[in-house]
Amino acid sequence: MMRCLGIDYGTRRIGLGYGDELGVATPLPALVQSDAAARWEALGQVVHARRITDFVLGYPYNMDGSAGFKAREVDAFAAELRVRFGLPVHLVDERLTSYEAEDAGTGRKAGGGAAKRGLRQQRDFREQGVIDSRAATLILQDFLNQRFAAPPPISSAAEWSEGGEGAADEWR
Repeated sequence: MMRCLGIDYGTRRIGLGYGDELGVATPLPALVQSDAAARWEALGQVVHARRITDFVLGYPYNMDGSAGFKAREVDAFAAELRVRFGLPVHLVDERLTSYEAEDAGTGRKAGGGAAKRGLRQQRDFREQGVIDSRAATLILQDFLNQRFAAPPPISSAAEWSEGGEGAADEWR
């Protein structure tokens, strides 16, 4: 069974999300320890407790498809994940996930949530890693959707038995 840990990497906070073959990603508490060694220790605890089999790491592409300025940091982090845990690391395009994550749960259309929320609440969400874990969950959900895509729906039972749309009308 595949058990994935979605990661939105940052030098101060690491957002986390969990998902498996059911195809649903859920946020986990972000790693917000001020010391990098403490963050690695906490990450190891999550990997062990959840019996993680794969990492899904957001990769910072620019809008034109080129690697973003943080790509070298993410590459180094991915290499360290492989060395420390010996697990596969899947890199997934993370463009705009932080913006989507800020708007998630606000009930507003994308692009409007952060501006309309109080600055204090926005700062608290950032410091607690809530937005980072939402972004990690979006990254992971994108991976799961691609990996475990459901077949297209069948519009009616008649199409199964008769093999065509006209049969659906006769079936009713």
